[in-house]
Amino acid sequence: MILPLVATLTAVGVAGGIFAHDEKEAMKAALYKPADLQWKDGPASLPPGAKIAVLEGDPAKAGAFVFRVKVPDGYRIPPHTHPKPERVTVISGIFNIGMGDSFDAKKGQVMPTGTYGTWPAGMKHFVWVKGETVIQFHGDGPWTITYLDPADDPRNLKK
Repeated sequence: MILPLVATLTAVGVAGGIFAHDEKEAMKAALYKPADLQWKDGPASLPPGAKIAVLEGDPAKAGAFVFRVKVPDGYRIPPHTHPKPERVTVISGIFNIGMGDSFDAKKGQVMPTGTYGTWPAGMKHFVWVKGETVIQFHGDGPWTITYLDPADDPRNLKK
């Protein structure tokens, strides 16, 4: 009776050790100091002027991601939606968000530095900033954006 119990506990212990090892290999410690971020031009789905730094995962693929977007003063994104919930933290600057089908700054809410916001998938919204602004997004990919008016989509602009 004791021998099967010992064998079972040994198997569980070995398996537990294997799973713990795999988890450690999959998730390594990482620090991202602001001065060390590698900013690249934003994706074609965002209006020109955005810079992006991916901190974790790949926003274009399924799975968890974290990325930051840096935009210049006055930057705007026309009304759009996302197919998944959006989670945003304002790292610096002033981020404004408004809800609805058309851009109307009078309907916006101010999100100053340090503010966290989340909104559901499919919510129609638009954004603009005051001062250079850095926003952090995190969620489950793929991250995509659909403009309510296809003419607002930078991917549709002729070059």
